[in-house]
Amino acid sequence: MSLKAFHIVFIVLSVGTTAGFGIWALTSPDGSMALGLASLAVAVLLVIYGVAFLNKMKREGL
Repeated sequence: MSLKAFHIVFIVLSVGTTAGFGIWALTSPDGSMALGLASLAVAVLLVIYGVAFLNKMKREGL
């Protein structure tokens, strides 16, 4: 597996983990609203980063 492919897989897994945790924190009776919203915000930022990374790789021809 190339470094580029590993990076993409790692970003996808990170988005899934942070979004899942955020949803769990928001729906859990003992969860924290602030923690859930922060996790979802990080998930959105990771998606933006992933798109920027793919665009950069496409632009550089890698």
